[in-house]
Amino acid sequence: MLGKIALANVVSDVFAVGATEIDEIKLIVSAPTEFSDKESEVVVPMVMKGFLEAAKECKAPVKVGSIAENPWCIIGGVATAVCHRSELVMPYNAEPGDALVLTKPLGTQLATNAFIWMKENSENWTRLQERFSVADIEETYRIALESMTRLNRSGAELMRKYNAHAATDVTGFGVYGHAENLAKYQKAEVDFHVDTLPIIKNVREIAEILGRSAKLLSGKAVETSGGLLICLPSSQAAPFCEEYHNATGRMAWVIGTVEPGKRGVKMNPNVKFLSVDES
Repeated sequence: MLGKIALANVVSDVFAVGATEIDEIKLIVSAPTEFSDKESEVVVPMVMKGFLEAAKECKAPVKVGSIAENPWCIIGGVATAVCHRSELVMPYNAEPGDALVLTKPLGTQLATNAFIWMKENSENWTRLQERFSVADIEETYRIALESMTRLNRSGAELMRKYNAHAATDVTGFGVYGHAENLAKYQKAEVDFHVDTLPIIKNVREIAEILGRSAKLLSGKAVETSGGLLICLPSSQAAPFCEEYHNATGRMAWVIGTVEPGKRGVKMNPNVKFLSVDES
């Protein structure tokens, strides 16, 4: 799964500008120096296998760039697409009145951490099991895995069809951070107003129990291989979400609007939280 998640994350930057045909993918992987030779011989090929299997969906050749030892486990790479500028959704044309659409739920970090804590029987799991069963955490983990391994290709195809004005993918800076970066570079003086946050089932409660709600509920929690955050005409938002659901079997959500402003992000103090159950 780690390899599949890495592939989805690598190609996401290409999909975020509306390019859908990837010409080449370069794989970079390293094993932690603390691994024994036997562990490296088992883990590295498994990670590479997942990456290569997921790359088949992109129909692009994969080149192995480097395999090395490192203090940390690294799996990633570079994706390249050659296309005409007219085929791209440039990330700076948001307009007042646009809708903000998000194509994957939030909460991947806490969902995966909760699963690890459960497996390790850690102190955090001791606190969580007063509220959650093993089956609850496994279900939350499955939702997160499906989300992280799903390519953003369908979103890229549809945002071109529905005349998107700007987009970015949501990863390490959280939905707030990536929205802030996107707003900063708009040609028009606009703000992104966020009023809804879709969060993976059980994650909001996990955060509350462990005292980790602040970042999650403000949209600042770290995400891995998150969805596309798209600005598109408000009249196109519902058709986009409907066709996205038909294409992927998964939901996309209108999470806010683009309004006149100063190129920033405004979080509604009464933001609506949605519990996402797509297991």
